[in-house]
Amino acid sequence: MKIIIKNKSDVPIYEQIEEQIKTQILEGKTEENEQLPSIRQLARDLKISAITTTRVYNDLAEEGYIISVTGKGFFVAPRNNDLLRERMLCEMEEAMEKVIVTGRNAGLSDKEIIGALKKFMEE
Repeated sequence: MKIIIKNKSDVPIYEQIEEQIKTQILEGKTEENEQLPSIRQLARDLKISAITTTRVYNDLAEEGYIISVTGKGFFVAPRNNDLLRERMLCEMEEAMEKVIVTGRNAGLSDKEIIGALKKFMEE
């Protein structure tokens, strides 16, 4: 599992790690039922506190991305198509919001923004 921490980022380290693990799971780079590094191993690999990795794993388990198996560790949860769809819908909405704000800042009307989106979809 490849995780890159940007120390100069405004995003807290635990959020950076969570997002990267979520992305790897959703993109299929980390397989269903694959065992994740232990909390201590991940902390060692990333040179961060085990408290931080514990928070990451707990948050991911609470959101349904991973599961904890007592005495064995953490594993990627079975693929949940509803979760995947919801996540992608959320990402699409965020991207569309940026497009709309950028278009309006450029002085485009809603009709022009919609036209540009339709043209982009046709390509």
